[in-house]
Amino acid sequence: MNEIIANIYLVINKDLIEEFKAKSYKISGTDEEKIEYLKTYAYSDFENAISFEAPEDKSGKRMKYKNFAKLAKRGLEQQFFEEIFKTLKMPENPLICVTPVVDGKIISK
Repeated sequence: MNEIIANIYLVINKDLIEEFKAKSYKISGTDEEKIEYLKTYAYSDFENAISFEAPEDKSGKRMKYKNFAKLAKRGLEQQFFEEIFKTLKMPENPLICVTPVVDGKIISK
């Protein structure tokens, strides 16, 4: 069954998340195959990915990556991707690969 999956990038400069970017695909296969697919395109997708606003606090300050990472460890990072999920018409509980781009360098796992 085809599913919409996505590479999501956290664009981080000087420890602040400045932007999200995302590139989606509609493919079939096992979850493991889909994850490998996303990892294969992690570098090449970045340049063609759609840009999204990064989270800000009430005073308009960007979120520090270390704060985002703390939320991610608790499984709460997807709350920041709702606009991405809606724009890309992704299913509930989507399969994604999140890649940091730190000071212009893609950090792929």
